[in-house]
Amino acid sequence: MYATRQDLVDRFGAAELTQLTDRVNRPAAVIDDTIVDRALADASALIDGYLTARYTLPLSPVPSSLTRVCCDLARFFLWGKAAEKDGPVDRANTAAIAWLRDVGRGTVQLVASTGAPAPEASGGGISFGGAPSVFSRDRLRRM
Repeated sequence: MYATRQDLVDRFGAAELTQLTDRVNRPAAVIDDTIVDRALADASALIDGYLTARYTLPLSPVPSSLTRVCCDLARFFLWGKAAEKDGPVDRANTAAIAWLRDVGRGTVQLVASTGAPAPEASGGGISFGGAPSVFSRDRLRRM
């Protein structure tokens, strides 16, 4: 996964996560780790879908930009239908998807926490080989 529960708490606060995940207690009292882990796994899987053609997965170390994007996506998944259209959660999700599309296209390059580019997948191209052609323009011209 590209982010942890603590990353979500650091970015959005324990109170918001408690409200979004505690489906047992009223009022909400605890963060449900199962629900948080599912949202983070879903966000990470979505990210992998955009990265798999361009980068060797899993990425290590995880670029901080991916942690941020994973948190924004997971937060959107936690909000679900309650996320206000064009509200801050929806806008962050839309921006995250647009950024991932750019990464997938190669217009944005991931940079690891060390400052070096993340390792790109070695996309071995298809090559054809074989014996030289029996029929060529020159040979056919002589016939």
